[in-house]
Amino acid sequence: MTAHQAPRPKTDLPREFAFIRRHFSALAGPAALNLRDDAAVFAPPPGHEMVMAVDAMVENVHFLPTDPPDTIGRKLLRCNLSDLAAMGSMPEGWLLAFARPPHITEDWVAQFCAGLAQDQAQFGLSLMGGDTTATSGPLVLSLTIVGSVRPGQAIRRCGAGVGDGLWVSGTIGDGALGLRALQGTDPLPDPTGYLAQRYRLPQPRVGLPLHGLASAAMDVSDGLVQDAGHLARENGLHVRIQADRVPLSAAARALGGAWLETCLTGGDDYEILFAVPPECEQHLLLHPSLPTPHGDVPVTRIGQFEAGPASVSVMDGAGRPLHFRVSGWSHL
Repeated sequence: MTAHQAPRPKTDLPREFAFIRRHFSALAGPAALNLRDDAAVFAPPPGHEMVMAVDAMVENVHFLPTDPPDTIGRKLLRCNLSDLAAMGSMPEGWLLAFARPPHITEDWVAQFCAGLAQDQAQFGLSLMGGDTTATSGPLVLSLTIVGSVRPGQAIRRCGAGVGDGLWVSGTIGDGALGLRALQGTDPLPDPTGYLAQRYRLPQPRVGLPLHGLASAAMDVSDGLVQDAGHLARENGLHVRIQADRVPLSAAARALGGAWLETCLTGGDDYEILFAVPPECEQHLLLHPSLPTPHGDVPVTRIGQFEAGPASVSVMDGAGRPLHFRVSGWSHL
């Protein structure tokens, strides 16, 4: 893990490296080489391929300045773990780029790292290395996740066929609703704090057994409708979603139908959206949950893949099309 700052007197140079040792050395695993070298050295488990992904989070874009520091660290790690889960990969380690503005204090960083340590223990991985630097702008965090999977068993976005069912894990909409509740710009009650917690701490479906079941998959981060559109395009098929079948939490249902568009397009779900061929669906329909190392995860059939233009249609319970202002979140 290296450090970069504006030029300073030579007597000040060790401060950056002291910062790294003080906050990040306890997170480092064997691949990190005590965070004293320019790169990590890692070998995947025998008979496995490496799977890698990277996600960035920017203050006031992906998290609120008032969010607790420990939840920001955990959300950063969990968003990346969700990418691994969508491919049927298990986590091995991670690298961090940390661009620190002046308002981020030592105590803030300590809480941030405490949250990461908690989730490292829960999900079984460790820090491999990274980079720290100063910035005059907002806090910017970038995490690269490293996982492994047996050769040929990674689940990709392509592979779905006509007639495959469209399934999703968990519940949809809680994260987007939680953000609205925290922002306070809409009359959105969250008396128990459940929705806010779902926004701050997504539940990555690590270990979801997709190999041999799913023909295609991805995680839902930018909105259910938009991410279903990605699957539609990658497979050259039309995706039809039945809105009344989309699983909502009790907290989301209590808000009523006025919030349906937010639930289906708001994003921050970090659930797994996957295609299941007809010959594999019967067992799931009878037993709609899948085991993971962190407990059983409910799954729901919400639509299907059809021949037709590579696009998405959303239907209500009476078969009428629903139209939304946007389909999901745009990063640019």
